Amino acid sequence: MSTKREQPPGPGRPRDPDADTAILRSAMEVLVEQGFAGASIERIAKRAGVAKVTVYRRWSSKETLLADAIEAARDAIPAADETETPAEDLPGIIDQLLPQWSEALVRPELRMLTARLLGAGPDHPRLLAAYREHHLEPRRERALATLRRARDAGVLAPDADLDMLIDMLNGAVVQYLLLADDTPDPAAARDYLERLFRQAGLRGPAADTPPSAR
Repeated sequence: MSTKREQPPGPGRPRDPDADTAILRSAMEVLVEQGFAGASIERIAKRAGVAKVTVYRRWSSKETLLADAIEAARDAIPAADETETPAEDLPGIIDQLLPQWSEALVRPELRMLTARLLGAGPDHPRLLAAYREHHLEPRRERALATLRRARDAGVLAPDADLDMLIDMLNGAVVQYLLLADDTPDPAAARDYLERLFRQAGLRGPAADTPPSAR
């Protein structure tokens, strides 16, 4: 879930949640289209159909607004730690979520967003710092908790390096988002993810793998 920092409520009418949604959606669209430098509060407010002051009442800086907009977009992609399935059935959780993950990997806006974020690092470190602190680290901690339970249940090796495992999975996904064919399809994305999870020890051997090779 998003962890947007709430600003102190001001006088007047209550906040409109529809305005929040419109601002976050507009911020994401402008970031993808224009990059960080072009994602001004004025441009975002105009796209959302609100006044600039409406944006500033909710977010103290452009960095926090864009970090929240990125997280709002990510919320549409379910995480394994958000399911009700026990961690010992991690392969089952992965099977359940594979179709949605595969669809997400071929979304053009997600691929462009990944490129924008990586490109923003040298010139706009505050954006990455805000995103890392408020969104990436909490998600990573939840993922680590799920993997620890899976390791304790025997799904993973007792000596599995869970931090390295998460880094390897994230790196492979970023590689696919940035360097895959220009027109990947969900079936190809699913095949890639299945091979990735199998290599990481999170799924069983392929159904067509001869028993002697398993």
